[in-house]
Amino acid sequence: MRTVTESRKEIPVIAETEVLVVGGGPAGLAAALAAAREKTDTMLVERFGCFGGNITQAAVESIAWYRHNGTVESQGIGLEFEQRALEMHASWPEPQSDSQALDTELFKVVADRLIIESGVRPLLHCLGVRPIVEEGVVKGVITESKSGRQAILAKRVIDASGDADLAHRAGAPCTMAPVQELLGVTVNFACSGVDARRFLTYVKQQHPTLKDWCVKTSGKENGLFSPFIREPFEKAKAAGEIPEDVGLGGTWGTVTPDGEVTHLNVVYMPGYDPTDVRDLTRGEMDGRRQAVWAVEALKKYAPGFEKARLRNFSTALGIRESRKIVGRCRLTEQDVRSQGRFEDSIGIFPEFLDGYGVVIIPTTGRYFQVPYGITLPQTVENLLVAGRCVAGDQGSHAATRAMTCCALTGQGTGVAAAQSIKDGKTTREVDIHKVQKALEKQGVRIR
Repeated sequence: MRTVTESRKEIPVIAETEVLVVGGGPAGLAAALAAAREKTDTMLVERFGCFGGNITQAAVESIAWYRHNGTVESQGIGLEFEQRALEMHASWPEPQSDSQALDTELFKVVADRLIIESGVRPLLHCLGVRPIVEEGVVKGVITESKSGRQAILAKRVIDASGDADLAHRAGAPCTMAPVQELLGVTVNFACSGVDARRFLTYVKQQHPTLKDWCVKTSGKENGLFSPFIREPFEKAKAAGEIPEDVGLGGTWGTVTPDGEVTHLNVVYMPGYDPTDVRDLTRGEMDGRRQAVWAVEALKKYAPGFEKARLRNFSTALGIRESRKIVGRCRLTEQDVRSQGRFEDSIGIFPEFLDGYGVVIIPTTGRYFQVPYGITLPQTVENLLVAGRCVAGDQGSHAATRAMTCCALTGQGTGVAAAQSIKDGKTTREVDIHKVQKALEKQGVRIR
């Protein structure tokens, strides 16, 4: 590969803070709120024009669709997202669970409100591109924006980029499965002009269940209702209207009385590397093309969609998996399935798996503890990682990638970063018992 040499230059420092969070998705938003609520000066840097990540960018409205009768979970900021959205008339009942489907547009305002109330200093349209590391200790982050290349200095940095970008660039060991083994990417979309009554009658006649779209369950999930749809796309394929190698099929979300289906997650595309900008470009364009095919198939073969039209695409590609850090410890599928317990627990999460053809719904009250060690990258100090890129194997990723679990690791790292500053300890040395007590005061169930 050809290279060019970038000349040395002085980079202006635009801010100094105690805790800097990079990435404003569920993990980063929760991390910033948690740190600020511990009376710590906190900044949150986000590359897009709003906070919310996969909620507001990929238009994923169902953040806790696993919640059914019998589910036991951590509470905390993940649940607060739903509660605040409900209070601000920015959600509806989710169609297959005891949770709220978020209005992904209004959630931008919900997130703004949470940020303002907490005192977090926000910075939108700003990309964290390189950690500042001195003798193995993170001191801040270099950013790029319309204002140019600038620096933010911080005592603690939380990488909530989703792809472990900062940890990777700081030299911390990371892993990533071969591209063909990664969970696929998605372009979500919404439709208007749908006859809601006719469509819901069709759904009732079809009576789709979780077993219709997943390969493996524990058995108890097989009869649970799922807003799953595939038949119109199979008919379009049979008619030669959609290429055979295109795997359309998935779930829909809220169906409003005035004819909007606000979330259609039916474009699933494996074989894209979320850390490669060329693959991201290809994924966006391929996904939009497939979404148009999907709309045409729905109009022709799904009762109620005859007069439907595309309302909007998601703003950004939905990413399920990329890099993971090598942490102080590693969560495993066995931990998730066997109610793993850890002395350094930063919260519990229900026994929920969704990925690689496996779906386990937590209807039995079983849960596992999430260890602090999966957020601690090796070789780099005062850097924490939150969200889908925490340390774990493929099976545990099917649990930790869930947005409410991302919020849980975010809240845990936010409190840990704040506590380490208060005590003058590094993030590796922080007193985990003090962290746990602070998390409990913030409403998190630890055990």
